[in-house]
Amino acid sequence: MESEVTVVSCPVVDVRLTTTISSFEVKRRFNRGITIAELKGKLEMIVGAPSSNMNLELYSVSDKFLQKMDDDEALLGSYPIDDECRIHVIDRSGGQMDEFSDVSKVEKFEISDEAYNKRTDSARSFMKNRRVGQYNEEEMAKKKAELAARREEEKVAANAISVGSRCQVQVAGQPTKLGTVMYVGTTDFKQGYWVGVKYDEPLGKHNGTVEGKQYFECEDKYGGFVKPQNVTVGDFPEEDYGLDEM
Repeated sequence: MESEVTVVSCPVVDVRLTTTISSFEVKRRFNRGITIAELKGKLEMIVGAPSSNMNLELYSVSDKFLQKMDDDEALLGSYPIDDECRIHVIDRSGGQMDEFSDVSKVEKFEISDEAYNKRTDSARSFMKNRRVGQYNEEEMAKKKAELAARREEEKVAANAISVGSRCQVQVAGQPTKLGTVMYVGTTDFKQGYWVGVKYDEPLGKHNGTVEGKQYFECEDKYGGFVKPQNVTVGDFPEEDYGLDEM
């Protein structure tokens, strides 16, 4: 007597989803027992297109077109769908590719600074009421005084350094470098006082030009800028690295 064999397919299927309004592909799992109409309802929340304006197409694992899924009453499992097959959602409502991910197309809400200051539910109002950040006058005054003290310290240190002097540069976390002072003063690339140094070795970052402005001249990778406090001027003869030895 022959025994009967019953084949039970997996009740769920993992599919890939693509749409005409997005360049992204996502993966989702669906029950084979839902109707195409129910599937469209779920897809509406995923792809952002109205279910009433959807056309669905089924593609194989290798992205070969299989058939249209145009019977809303049919079950998902009635189509030849397997794990990693692709369902392509065509939006007939007029949506454009990536219109929901391109923020440049989103209309910006703007409010005047005066109107924003009058709002009581804003982040600015919250910070003012709790005296946070720039609205803490005592803290801001302290930071301003500390910055002024650092600037004065930098200025005094910078005034003690002359262009053309030999120097030693010591920056935390970096090897000690020897070089020649090429520039002392303020810069356009960052606030405060800076010392431009031409190193004896190619341990720098540039050739004396930063962000298009030339502060001094040297070979590429021999130039660097450091804070005056990191520079010690003195008799630091250039080392002989034996470059002329045979």
